[in-house]
Amino acid sequence: MNNYCTLFFTFLLVSVSLIGQETSSQNTDKGLPKDNSDVEKESVEAVKDGAEIKTITVASTSTKDSVRYVATDHHKMSELDSLWKQELYNSSLFDTIYKSVRELEYEPVVYKELPTDTLKARLARLNARTPFNVEYNPSLESVIKRYLKNRRKHLQRLMALSEFYFPLFEQELDKQNIPLEIKYLAIVESALKPRAKSRVGATGLWQFMFGTGKMFGLEVSSYVDERMDPIMATKAACKYLANLYKVFGDWDLALASYNSGPGNVTKAIRRSGGRTNYWNIRHNLPRETAGYLPAFLATMYIFEYAEEHGFKPKRPEFAYFETDTIRVKQMISLDQVSEYMNIDIEELQFLNPSYKLDIIPYIKDEDYVLRLPLDKIGPFVANENQIYTLAKTELNKREKPLPKFFEANDRTRYRVRSGDYLGKIARKYGVRVSQIKRWNGLRSNNLRIGQRLTIYPRKPVVDKPRKSNKVISRVVSNSSAMYTVKSGDTLWSISQKFNGVSVENLKNWNDISGSGIKPGMRLRLSKS
Repeated sequence: MNNYCTLFFTFLLVSVSLIGQETSSQNTDKGLPKDNSDVEKESVEAVKDGAEIKTITVASTSTKDSVRYVATDHHKMSELDSLWKQELYNSSLFDTIYKSVRELEYEPVVYKELPTDTLKARLARLNARTPFNVEYNPSLESVIKRYLKNRRKHLQRLMALSEFYFPLFEQELDKQNIPLEIKYLAIVESALKPRAKSRVGATGLWQFMFGTGKMFGLEVSSYVDERMDPIMATKAACKYLANLYKVFGDWDLALASYNSGPGNVTKAIRRSGGRTNYWNIRHNLPRETAGYLPAFLATMYIFEYAEEHGFKPKRPEFAYFETDTIRVKQMISLDQVSEYMNIDIEELQFLNPSYKLDIIPYIKDEDYVLRLPLDKIGPFVANENQIYTLAKTELNKREKPLPKFFEANDRTRYRVRSGDYLGKIARKYGVRVSQIKRWNGLRSNNLRIGQRLTIYPRKPVVDKPRKSNKVISRVVSNSSAMYTVKSGDTLWSISQKFNGVSVENLKNWNDISGSGIKPGMRLRLSKS
């Protein structure tokens, strides 16, 4: 666990006791208690242990058939606001941001609320306290006013999201002596969406391509994509940006090269007669990069002067540092954690975005962790043996086999088939024909069937086992499909029996608020 948890546990005096009772026996199970009732009783007892008083919450149940897991602890100190959660978990801003940077225009914009003289004065103050070139020019004025006029709602949502991520960014930027204003780069890159993926495969908050991520220690496998891990990706982005600054000695050019690569920036400098001011070389940069720095500077200005422009973003109910991690001891799914710990699956997915299949693998000598809100850490640790036992039992019953863990490679070997040609293969892997020819020492475009080609794809390729015993799961074939709950079933175990069905689907389609189901219940397996 990281050190932030220490502050929380200085005042956390709660001990967790989970007691389950089966109606057919007086003995307790060795797992998380099953709630077999529609009525739940609680008693709270204070126990003095030395100088510390611990509060024990005991849950008991009494009715038959309904199966629901209960993990009792102190009441949640602050509930997530539903509107905030919607902004946090369902951000749809990435495509909007990406499109706006690529199609940025610089025609004059009428925005009476921001006179040019006022903007010049504010930019001068901003320029004096940052290492970026934020001096006034008509193009920057156009972008700022266009954002204020047309994207106000989007900017307010981004400000709310920034309250969650910026403390994390600032800590790492400060550690590596990088300007704190770089935090605004993540807004331009990904709209603060950890699972954002561009059309060319750049992924995560900081939009790493596969090869660049590999260079800075971000691994990709069949289960995990560390480019989507907020902490690891931020560390890697800081190292990369620091290296680029060493090359150019200018933060504007470092940001431009972060977007398009150092080679494109040096070519633009040459074509501009050796000029090194970004605004002087912008016309020689790729279209997307030409709009990249103006978008960054406009975002910086609006965030720094948000109050002056009347922005009042909704603040988050908890911050990133009010969460902590637990190193997993065996494979477990986020659906299982959601069900056992009574946490919304969307919240778990948001806090654990790097797990591509929503499954946390267990690999010897690897530190794969589960991130939870602080108030859920205690209950999980106190009951982890029972949780792992239940998880293992359900995974063993799974009808759909889990994929084996395979590292993604930055190189693949392709066997030429009948009908193949270089252009077709290049499109398949997102590369250029000239690159395939260079990688394989080809002097012409001629290929022969069976020929092996070495390719470094833009998108990583995950190796698959050559032989596997496939267990085909049932497919929901019609809109009226139903499932009858059997004894011992849980929502998670049922979801694993059908392709394309999740726990949340079952809850939504059947108006189930918790996780309680009873044998004999009929569950819808589709929306209609």
